[in-house]
Amino acid sequence: MIQIHKVSKSFKGNAAVKDLNLKVAPGEILGLLGANGAGKSTTINMLLGFLKPDTGDILVNDIDASKNPNDVRKLIGYIPENVNLYPYLSGLENLDYFCKLANLKYSKQELHDFLNTCGLQEAAHHNKVSEYSKGMRQKVGIAIAYAKKAKVYLLDEPASGLDPLASNELSELLKKLANEGASILMASHDIFRVREVCHRIGILKQGVLVKELSSKDVTANELENMYLKYMQN
Repeated sequence: MIQIHKVSKSFKGNAAVKDLNLKVAPGEILGLLGANGAGKSTTINMLLGFLKPDTGDILVNDIDASKNPNDVRKLIGYIPENVNLYPYLSGLENLDYFCKLANLKYSKQELHDFLNTCGLQEAAHHNKVSEYSKGMRQKVGIAIAYAKKAKVYLLDEPASGLDPLASNELSELLKKLANEGASILMASHDIFRVREVCHRIGILKQGVLVKELSSKDVTANELENMYLKYMQN
């Protein structure tokens, strides 16, 4: 479970997040929409323990992210916009390496299965990552997070570089993880993907949560119009 209570964070006097309250229950996917600089990535970095809030509390499965960042990171599967992999290793070798860093041991077949589940075609598993497209690298990053079997998943523009089919595969994987009890927070610009995959949606503007709603209560077009209205006012 993710709990963010009255959290604020400023940089050089400029507020990045203001008095933010969010909660993501087990089995739930929350999508955060907002323009660049809205505070989405700052929120994720505070959850990961890379940044400490100026005020407020951040708990991941009841563990304080500021006081125990290493313990919190063990529970989290993180998928950034740009996945950093070793270009001279294959997709399979990268997955194996990062799993071992996390003290996870899998058979070669299990590693193949993770990559297949995350949409990387099997013919590419043994190719060097330097030959991959951005979307293919993203799939390896998703597989690394998936193999962790985390309690919480944090995604920062996860569909960046993915084609429509791969983006749909990611949506189905996130729904599967939620059905298995994971708490998922996804920051994105993709209004239609957020509407499709998330249970609840929050709109951030200049660090303030200006709207929170259930995805069932709004169509994609209504959400787009709502989002634009908040951004323009």
